[in-house]
Amino acid sequence: MTVNRFAMAGMLIVSSAFVAVAGNDTAVKLVGVWEVTKSKGPLGGTVEFTKEGKIRIRIKIKDKNVEIDGSYKLENEKIIATLNFGGKSKTDSLKIKKLNDTELHIEDEKGMTEEFKRLK
Repeated sequence: MTVNRFAMAGMLIVSSAFVAVAGNDTAVKLVGVWEVTKSKGPLGGTVEFTKEGKIRIRIKIKDKNVEIDGSYKLENEKIIATLNFGGKSKTDSLKIKKLNDTELHIEDEKGMTEEFKRLK
């Protein structure tokens, strides 16, 4: 009987954690595929945020397709992204300036902004 109570308590705690993450409006809105519409870099690339905390960047530089994968987490209104490319890892903090169902605007640590539109 005691084991069942601990199991139920554990399930409730885990369920509450999932609801807290899923209920976060920023987290819910961020998940999806976004196309770069304004940037100092190449336009037309995509960034995908998954609900599992993965990030996938796909861009074309000249005639070469570049794929960068990594992970992200949200801290307040910031995206903390760790990207892996060429055997190296880099972590960046990106401030969310605007996020709604169709637009995402972010600013990096140097003040450079990028704008994205959601792809369907």
